[in-house]
Amino acid sequence: MLNEKSMCSIPPSDVVEADVREDEEQAVKFNEIVDLLVAAGYFRARIKGLSNFDKVVGGMTWCIESCNFDVDVNLLFHENLTIGQKIALTEKIVAMLPIMNCPHCIEPHQIQGLDCIHIFPVIQWLVKRSMEMRKEMAGFVREFAINQFGKLHSSDGKTEKNRVVSEDIEANLKLVKRAYEPRRRFKRATAEPKDEISRVKSTLLEYGNLPVSTTISEDFEKEQKSSEVVREVDSENSGARLVTLEEERLSASAVGNIVGLQAQEIIEVSEKYASLSTEAGDIRSGLRLLIALEKQRLNFQYRVKKLKKEREMQISEISEETEKLEQIQADRQNVEDAFVKMSKMETEENKGILLKLEELLAVHAGLKDQEHKFREQCKSDLMYLQKLVKNCGETCEPQEEQNRVVEYDALKESINKTRLLLAKKNRAIALLMRQLDDVPGRSELTQYQRRFMELYNQVSTKHKETKQYYTLYNTLDDTKLYLSKELSLLNSIQENYNEAMASVSGKEQFLKQFEAIISGVKRNREKVEKKCAEEKERRFNLNKDLVTLVEQQRKYVAAVRQLTIECRKNEALLGRLRAS
Repeated sequence: MLNEKSMCSIPPSDVVEADVREDEEQAVKFNEIVDLLVAAGYFRARIKGLSNFDKVVGGMTWCIESCNFDVDVNLLFHENLTIGQKIALTEKIVAMLPIMNCPHCIEPHQIQGLDCIHIFPVIQWLVKRSMEMRKEMAGFVREFAINQFGKLHSSDGKTEKNRVVSEDIEANLKLVKRAYEPRRRFKRATAEPKDEISRVKSTLLEYGNLPVSTTISEDFEKEQKSSEVVREVDSENSGARLVTLEEERLSASAVGNIVGLQAQEIIEVSEKYASLSTEAGDIRSGLRLLIALEKQRLNFQYRVKKLKKEREMQISEISEETEKLEQIQADRQNVEDAFVKMSKMETEENKGILLKLEELLAVHAGLKDQEHKFREQCKSDLMYLQKLVKNCGETCEPQEEQNRVVEYDALKESINKTRLLLAKKNRAIALLMRQLDDVPGRSELTQYQRRFMELYNQVSTKHKETKQYYTLYNTLDDTKLYLSKELSLLNSIQENYNEAMASVSGKEQFLKQFEAIISGVKRNREKVEKKCAEEKERRFNLNKDLVTLVEQQRKYVAAVRQLTIECRKNEALLGRLRAS
């Protein structure tokens, strides 16, 4: 059994320690935990001034943090925690273990009570996981350092592949620099300015970079007036200062940036523009003339293209017509050759055949002409009839159409009524047909009669058989009765015989009784014989009646057969009468 000892003591800092289990096995496991943490790199566990709880929980937190998992705890600077702080700390650690997929389970009270037997496998797994993560991080850091070193420094042992890659990179950099190098977009038409600032700004404008003024005029009104003057001069002399290499003009933003220059510079520029206004007028007129000539040239080019297309179309049409003409000429030549051959083939023998063939060809041509004329006549007749139909539709009076509609509605209503009446008649006919079907016909009656006769014969046979069984039973019962009486009589005679023979009076009395018995037997015999005679007479009468009935049945069957024959004759005669 584990001995539990309360370690509750109140230190000067009013800190209460939790209950800790103390036995040899717990102490051994605690020492193993400390050795394991020290071997993993947590040297804080060797500090003797720390409590066992701080060593264990600090080691667990250090392992969790080294595995790149965030824990909302900090044990490096807080020692001798209170009970509430320890409980909160252990709960946070226990909540993190399932997130890390720890295969071992542990409870907060086990950590708080330093149950080292259950804590050791958790510490062992955490140390193993932290060592693996440290190896991974070490490899990553090593590769990252080598990569960074390779970017900044080149080694003598560079491989051919790295050399080729570096050459490709340098070539790409040169291409990019060449593609994005500064290019001149404008060129001054006048002389360069004398001061350095103006030359710098002019150069920036030539390369497409618009300068921004760094000073602000003190007098806003003067600057506004000077900017208006510059705008007017620029609107009148827009082509006098710069001529673009690509026949482009300054944009509105460029003019705005020019206006943003210093007031003094703007005034100087306006004076230069005023001096060059006359030259600008000549340039504008020349530009207008050039534009007009360019438009005329474009029109002529468009007309030339259009004429070329028409010429190509006409050439293609001429070629098609030429091909058709050649085909017609070839067909004509073939026909002429055929006529020549026919003229050569003509003899006295086939002359009649050729004449007949010519007549047939003439007839064929005439039939074709007639067919063409007939089609034309049909088309004209169709147009005439369509016109008549159209005129008839236009000339029909609405009153007649309305009368037709009314008549149509009346006929439709009468047809509906007739249909309803027909439906009623059909229902009545169906009802009568069902009633007629309920009445059996002659063939059905014959079948019913045959079935009833069969049933009657079957019942009669069964009744006769049952009656014979009853008669046999009654006969056997009577026989049994008489035999039992005879047996009882013989038994009584045998029993009384010795006593009766003992005395004379008994003998006489016995004889009298015996005679009475004999007379009774005779009477019974007479009754039975009489009954038998009556039954025989009854049987004779019944046989006589049976013969009479059989004779009547024979006559009935003969009469029915004769009636059937006569009915068939009657039906045949009726059929002949109906047919005639």
